Amino acid sequence: MNRAALLVLADGRFPAGGHAHSGGAEPAVRAGRIHDARSLAAFCRGRLHTTGLTAAALAAAAAGGLDPLELDEAADARTPSPALRATARKLGRQLMRAARATWPSGELDALAAAPPR
Repeated sequence: MNRAALLVLADGRFPAGGHAHSGGAEPAVRAGRIHDARSLAAFCRGRLHTTGLTAAALAAAAAGGLDPLELDEAADARTPSPALRATARKLGRQLMRAARATWPSGELDALAAAPPR
């Protein structure tokens, strides 16, 4: 992947928008758990050491060539919240749609057609 493609993936206007998902910050603000810079930093550290660690492990496994459908099941098993699973599915579909439009490939087409959709 070239540098220009990486910049597109990091752009805030990219259709998937996964990089901009708050991971539950808004509900934490409403519940009073985030109320200043210090509590926001604590929230972010907590996310880094829990969901961030899980996401990094799954990404490393994907980079190592593990089956994407097995990794999808592993991610589901590690995401207990139905709302977060639904959000992850939506962001994944958006990312897949953008990837297939940008880098047409039979492998991506087959992965997009595989369950779960």
